[in-house]
Amino acid sequence: MAPRVLRTVPEVKAWVATLQKEGRRLALVPTMGFLHEGHVSLMREGGRRADVVAASIFVNPTQFGPREDLARYPRDFEGDLGRCASAGVEAVFAPEPAAMYPPGYQTYVDVTDVSQGLCGERRPGHFRGVATIVTQLLSLFRPAVALFGEKDYQQLQVIRALNRDLHLGADIVGMPTVREADGLAMSSRNAYLSADERQRALALSKGQRAAQALLASGTRDTGALVDAVRRELKAADLREDYVEVRDAETLSPLGTVAPGQTARVLVAAFCGATRLIDNMPLGG
Repeated sequence: MAPRVLRTVPEVKAWVATLQKEGRRLALVPTMGFLHEGHVSLMREGGRRADVVAASIFVNPTQFGPREDLARYPRDFEGDLGRCASAGVEAVFAPEPAAMYPPGYQTYVDVTDVSQGLCGERRPGHFRGVATIVTQLLSLFRPAVALFGEKDYQQLQVIRALNRDLHLGADIVGMPTVREADGLAMSSRNAYLSADERQRALALSKGQRAAQALLASGTRDTGALVDAVRRELKAADLREDYVEVRDAETLSPLGTVAPGQTARVLVAAFCGATRLIDNMPLGG
């Protein structure tokens, strides 16, 4: 069955009020559309954790910088609805920007610590936009659980912080990155890659696996782990934006990965004109 499409805030409020009267537990999957199997996996997991699943499809203008790809960000609304239906989603919130940012809008959310560095440094204002729209969505839907992919790991930590600090009450679930058979992390931006770029983009996952193997062999110095990633990026002629090893919870930079410590290697690189991000766990 095709999901119900909600376009306005009053429609969402009325739909959620009905769920609450019926005592049905809600899972929410916020997205920017152009859905792939990674998004679908979140929706299916939402169905395992709740009675009802809703998704949002909204290309949020406030998280794009002035020279970023808002206008050309890939869109396929009808295809997205079909994927939502296949995953058992009952409602899709697909507002126009004016519904979320009407005239006179002036309230934004800044998460100060885990947004520092990494994409927060390279994309000024990005996480302010992410935090603002996710706060709106969590406030509107009041879901029992909200699901996000670990591919956008810094974003996930920003969302966990705002949900905790603003007492929004959702169980924020981070799901493992879904990858193609050859290891490339699924991303809507993969659509921008040529066949050659698509092959060269595998250097991100190859480099991170090299860092994992190096740690497993006893190398705990993060400089050496970072160098293992950089070698793969250079060999594939990718332009590094950043490669860092950080604590998995606080995102604090690390000089070494201590025994038993949970860390992440996080990578951003340009493959041609397309900026790709990825991360993998280290240690723990």
